[in-house]
Amino acid sequence: MCETNAYLYDQEKEELLLEDVDRVIPQGDKILLEDIFGKKKLVRARIKEMQLVDHKIILEKI
Repeated sequence: MCETNAYLYDQEKEELLLEDVDRVIPQGDKILLEDIFGKKKLVRARIKEMQLVDHKIILEKI
């Protein structure tokens, strides 16, 4: 499987937001994350970095 984990970067630390992320959907100044089980999280953030080989999405609080 090719799922990834999403982290929120805030003041030099990364906090795990959601594991097994399957979808990332921008919605204005927010990003909707959805995992493989249908669990969703809407966060006010922007994409800071994506490390696809490491299966990692880093979002930055705005």
